[in-house]
Amino acid sequence: MDKAPDSKGLWWKVSLPILIGLAVVVWLFNSEFNAESISEIRFTTRVWICIGLALLAVVGRDAGMAWRFRILTDGDLNWKRAVNVTMLCEFTSAVTPSSVGGSALSMFFLKREGIKMGRATTLTMTILFLDELFFVIFTPLAFFLIPYKELFGFGSKEFVEGIQIAFWIFYSLIVLWTAILFTGIVLRPRWIKNILLKLSVLRLLRRWKDPIVEFADNMHATSISIRSRSIGWWLRGFGATTLSWVSRYLVINALILGFVAGAPQVVVFCRQIVIWTLLMFSPTPGGSGVSEWLFREYYGDIITSGGIIMILALLWRLLTYYLYLAVGVVLLPSFIRKRKK
Repeated sequence: MDKAPDSKGLWWKVSLPILIGLAVVVWLFNSEFNAESISEIRFTTRVWICIGLALLAVVGRDAGMAWRFRILTDGDLNWKRAVNVTMLCEFTSAVTPSSVGGSALSMFFLKREGIKMGRATTLTMTILFLDELFFVIFTPLAFFLIPYKELFGFGSKEFVEGIQIAFWIFYSLIVLWTAILFTGIVLRPRWIKNILLKLSVLRLLRRWKDPIVEFADNMHATSISIRSRSIGWWLRGFGATTLSWVSRYLVINALILGFVAGAPQVVVFCRQIVIWTLLMFSPTPGGSGVSEWLFREYYGDIITSGGIIMILALLWRLLTYYLYLAVGVVLLPSFIRKRKK
């Protein structure tokens, strides 16, 4: 009989990022707390409408990801299964360091839904490529839409210099990684197959030679198939990726619109290019702690009330982070049981 999932281990992985995030929120809230700022918080009709818009953006984010899974699998995943894979990816993003991310683990969730491992791995590489391509393309667009100083020209000198250096280093790594993925998926898929075949003859991996060879053959065949895809297929995949990421950004826009009526929405949107680039290399699970701190630092000149900015940071994380922890706790035990069977 299969054993039940290790619920204790699961709850620990869920609790750690929550504790980190809440600890930072409490610390920041304490540093910003004063009776006057708290008295400014009003949950008016406008605020509730904008929270509703933020929820709609969350739906758009997940719909974009699920749509992308359906496109890349040529409809082999129905909407229900595509949404399940999306939720599991978001959950693993929440409990692993951002540099790992849920997309990198989507191959296992695709395998669970009946996609062969070689194909699932190639599709995962394609998903990673599309995500990175979004950042590569939209980062220059952000600098075109608003002045450079609107992205980096605020805060203390030390903060600005540190953020700029980190951002350009991380962006350069993203460009490099995108080029590597493009080479492996489109230009030279045989390179990856040859590397796997060479690894399979190593003494340490020799006992798994047959599965590795099969895996390499499936992956190479799928890569060849992807190379022959039409421009329309790629555009649909990138369109779904753009829908997901733009919706992710619009969550903050909607929340700030509710509490700060005169906020420059284009600036709010474009600054998230920097925030999410930095969060991609966060060492904490799901960017816990780092996200809340970046939110306060990056929007402190737009949201001048310390109480409101902390409420917005908490609402943002509830909708884009804690929500997926809750959904993942429900879905993951079923996934583990099915994998064991």
